[in-house]
Amino acid sequence: MSDPHIKRASLAEIRKMKEKVELFHDPNAPEGESLGPDFWAGATLEAPKKPRSVHLKLDPDVFDFFFEEAKGKGHLTRMQNVLKAYVNAKTAKRRA
Repeated sequence: MSDPHIKRASLAEIRKMKEKVELFHDPNAPEGESLGPDFWAGATLEAPKKPRSVHLKLDPDVFDFFFEEAKGKGHLTRMQNVLKAYVNAKTAKRRA
């Protein structure tokens, strides 16, 4: 998930922006569209699934690929995203 319009900032960077008054919040911004009672009548509360911790042996070339792609940070998240996309594609085929 990489949206070019979203800027990532550390807490220290956000504090600096706040001190320089670079952060802006418009209290008069219009409210978003209401979802209405029909939406909420069918809504259900689902507890988030807890991720499982696993020990996984990978071929060095597979690990190195993701590590280099992510420039050393976020490589495990990228691996997770690839696996999740595979699962979604497989389950979509079963439903079709």
